[in-house]
Amino acid sequence: MKLYKLLSFSFLIAALTSCTFTENIHINDNGTGKFSVDMDGSALMEMAGDQIGNQMGADAKKEIDSSFTFKQLFDEKKDSISKLSPEAQKEIKKLENFVVNTKMSSEKKQFLMTLSTDFKNVNEMQDILQTLSTLQKLEGGAAASPLGSGFGDNYSKLSYSYDGKKFTRKAVIDTQKKAQKAKDSAADMSKMVFASSTYVVKYHFPKKIKKVSNPNALFSDDRKSITIQYSFTDYMENPDKLNFDVEFEK
Repeated sequence: MKLYKLLSFSFLIAALTSCTFTENIHINDNGTGKFSVDMDGSALMEMAGDQIGNQMGADAKKEIDSSFTFKQLFDEKKDSISKLSPEAQKEIKKLENFVVNTKMSSEKKQFLMTLSTDFKNVNEMQDILQTLSTLQKLEGGAAASPLGSGFGDNYSKLSYSYDGKKFTRKAVIDTQKKAQKAKDSAADMSKMVFASSTYVVKYHFPKKIKKVSNPNALFSDDRKSITIQYSFTDYMENPDKLNFDVEFEK
């Protein structure tokens, strides 16, 4: 299945059903690690996998397990990218090393998509989710973003910091953009689309956790990992609710 067609299909999944989005960060002893976002749209495949397979043609009827990088996608869309502003081109370049893995099976009622990349320092990942919304500027619009048109576009600046003693996830809201978006009719549509979706953060650290500022955090048995579940509505409308600090044992 051609890359752009596959991304368009994933957007259809994201737009038509409740999904579970999981933001994963795994930090190693030396500060390097892996960042990924998983989208599980299997609920729609469970309800309408056969019909979707018929609409998508022969490609969708096959079991798909494919991987590609955004760089490959950008090579296909280089003409469209060249028409963007230098600032937008710079933003898109941040995504080049992201790998997109898709597992889809109408027979197994499965649709899973993962966007992942390695990092040398988690501080590098500033605003990486917001960068995904830049893809909407490519020819094809919102269908260019595999996680849906609203994903990453929650009028905030997201940053991470980790120094071995403390980890912080912080989104700062741009009140002016929030006010503008509130007037946008498309925003109401996004609310409807994602009303029953869930946003989960799963972070793994090289040290045992002493405490987390969010009381809803669930700890792994070794106390090196946490899981926190939010409504996707909070992610979109109140992104600062997803802010928290993690302190580690000495």
